[in-house]
Amino acid sequence: MRARWILLPVLGVAGTAAARARTLRGVAPGLRNPAAAVIPSIGPVTLRAARAARGPSGMPAGGGVAVRRHDVDGGQDVYVYTPAEPNGAALLWIHGGGTIIGAPEIDHERCIRMARDTGTVVVSTRYRLAPEHPFPAGHDDCYAALRWLHDGAAERGLDPARVGVGGASAGGGLAAGVVQRAVDEGVPVAFQLLVYPMLDDRTTTRPADRRGALVWTRRSNAFAWDAYLGAGHAERDVPAYAAPARRTDLTGLPPAWIGVGDLDLFHDEDVDYARRLEAAGVPVELLVEPGMYHAADLLAARAAPMRAFARSAIGALRRNLAPRD
Repeated sequence: MRARWILLPVLGVAGTAAARARTLRGVAPGLRNPAAAVIPSIGPVTLRAARAARGPSGMPAGGGVAVRRHDVDGGQDVYVYTPAEPNGAALLWIHGGGTIIGAPEIDHERCIRMARDTGTVVVSTRYRLAPEHPFPAGHDDCYAALRWLHDGAAERGLDPARVGVGGASAGGGLAAGVVQRAVDEGVPVAFQLLVYPMLDDRTTTRPADRRGALVWTRRSNAFAWDAYLGAGHAERDVPAYAAPARRTDLTGLPPAWIGVGDLDLFHDEDVDYARRLEAAGVPVELLVEPGMYHAADLLAARAAPMRAFARSAIGALRRNLAPRD
């Protein structure tokens, strides 16, 4: 979600905004955007407002990157971002929004930058949103986009052995689940780029701490997981790929870059997933950014720590999908 799009109307949240403003004191100085303290938690009422808020639309200015839209059989539509000098690698990108809001258009700028700076063809997919379309609808749409990417690799000059999957927030969680399924079904994935991913529905039942006070809150997270998996999910088994952190055997998964702030609600689940990947023999680059809250890279994109955060992700993408000897 782009910063200008997530500045949703404040619906009776003055008291919580004041409390959140106090938490800005723990935020890294360059990231103290007041907007972070007034974004309301998402529930049944604010969900409607979030979806009604106008976001980016139409085709973006490419900045040297060609952008085309395509339909995917068995899935939704995708945007394909082709750099001026493609290097044969491709990345399936999945947008965030808690599985309940968002659209690929919100990540036009991000996808253009990834394609331009790495030479990677980026495919950004739409997916159906909960609660109208609970799991596995969104997951299936994303997986269909990965299959579409592989099926058309030859005609687009892409190397099927150099395909990655990535996403931010809920998109990162969907990406992790798609990667798990791809490995199980023998679909090649070379790399996973997980930007503060939403991985574990059980986080909603864990004791509260200082994390999750800004932007994506515990209330938003609980509402989103209930929408996606149904009430009571944390106390029962959930289907494979629905909550990627629940997978017990992580062996055989591709290398990963995982980035998260130490004030992000997803900090613990992301760090734990990175450590478990490493224990399973999977190469992992973990970046924990001090004083960073959820989506601070969008709300404070020009701050030096967030520029470095973005460079780390892009560098990992470039290295892991580089041409092989």
